[in-house]
Amino acid sequence: MTALQKALQRDGFLTTTVEALAKWAQRNALWPMPLGISCCAIEMMAFAGPRFDVARFGAEVFRFSPRQSDLLIVAGTVTYKMAWVVRKIYDQMPEPKWVISMGVCASTGGMFRSYSVVQGIDQFLPVDVYVSGCPPRPEALLKALMTIQEKIKRPEYRPVLIDERGRAQELPARSPQRWVLEPERLLART
Repeated sequence: MTALQKALQRDGFLTTTVEALAKWAQRNALWPMPLGISCCAIEMMAFAGPRFDVARFGAEVFRFSPRQSDLLIVAGTVTYKMAWVVRKIYDQMPEPKWVISMGVCASTGGMFRSYSVVQGIDQFLPVDVYVSGCPPRPEALLKALMTIQEKIKRPEYRPVLIDERGRAQELPARSPQRWVLEPERLLART
């Protein structure tokens, strides 16, 4: 008998599928691409710090290269000129990938109802989790990370809103046609 056979007889065995193993690995090793555009970035930095310990979720490795990231965190106000950059970063990320819209400015344009500010990044990106607040607390971003981990487990893909108290609410799915950048529309606004 080999050592493996002896160990299996003594300790038992585990069966799984390759897909379940891959999802487990994806869920527990998310590598965020931080896109801190304005003040929400400070809260995102706190989220990555030792007090909130994002390492226990396997997401402490912030990558500043989109080709090495699978979670895009957009934190702050996105202008129409910046929308091209955000979309390019998203397009460079490998599949599967997820997006967190952090703060009211990224989610709805916030208090900036002007011609230069995009009124929600969901106009050109598929957003998985919206984190409300101005700025949202690091705990809310941790809840968003846990929600992304839950989304990896199950096949349905609906966006989720996380409010200031950490409550999650599923939103209706958006049409993928909204995610395409329309050059004429963006150029007309800049």
